[in-house]
Amino acid sequence: MKRLQPDTLIRNPTGRPIVASRVIDCQARRVWNMVGTFSGFDVFIPALSHIEMTGTGVGALRTKFFRDGNQVVEQLNSRDEHAMYMTWTTLYNTLGVARLWAAINVDALETQCSRVTWTLIAEPEDAAQVGFEQFVQAFAESALDNVSRLLGPQ
Repeated sequence: MKRLQPDTLIRNPTGRPIVASRVIDCQARRVWNMVGTFSGFDVFIPALSHIEMTGTGVGALRTKFFRDGNQVVEQLNSRDEHAMYMTWTTLYNTLGVARLWAAINVDALETQCSRVTWTLIAEPEDAAQVGFEQFVQAFAESALDNVSRLLGPQ
């Protein structure tokens, strides 16, 4: 009998990063308070009905429930409150994504102006899936448009 060895199904995706970025007329800390809250993405992603958390801090899991019935489970890999960035990995989903790693960060440009950048590296379950990168890009762009609408000048 073969001796059992440590194994895992988790591996980082490979491929071209997909990047969405917005300059927002808003103080960086205020933008970070929205996009840097791992449990709060349902505030700026209307497709989410709610989020359930398991644990806190790095290593915590979030389950995102979409209004259309899809679910995504993600693990927080890193988070730096001072530098205003965090990274996470998708562990399970019903969206047809094989692997996904993401990062979001906020940079202060001026006192009342900041840039939020969402970087994703993702692989579809079906390598022949048409439009996968465009879907991921459009999802991230739409979410950041919502952040800009919610926090920008009223």
